Amino acid sequence: MRTAWLLRGGDVLASAEVAETRADRARGLTGHARYDGALLLTRTRWVHSAGMQFPLDIAYLDHELTVVAAATLRPWSVALPRRGSQHVLEAQAGAFERWRLLPGDQIEIRETA
Repeated sequence: MRTAWLLRGGDVLASAEVAETRADRARGLTGHARYDGALLLTRTRWVHSAGMQFPLDIAYLDHELTVVAAATLRPWSVALPRRGSQHVLEAQAGAFERWRLLPGDQIEIRETA
């Protein structure tokens, strides 16, 4: 996984990891007791929370990284694909409220130096 910053409108929301490989996407946040940043799962339209120890905020993103929809996913649940989504952003539940992340927001992933 590569490390980056999650931004909206030039403002940093959180540190982020980008999961681009099948193995990284499959592992996701499994095994974390808590998670302070965000995880971008590229080329992913659905997610599950099997093995998770905490609920997730998930955002479905289109090809331009615009939030199509957002939801909270309890442990051991499945979030099915949303029309127009190409990627999924995950964070520990409550993060999207703190970041005020809403459908229609366009995010940016910026590489760390």
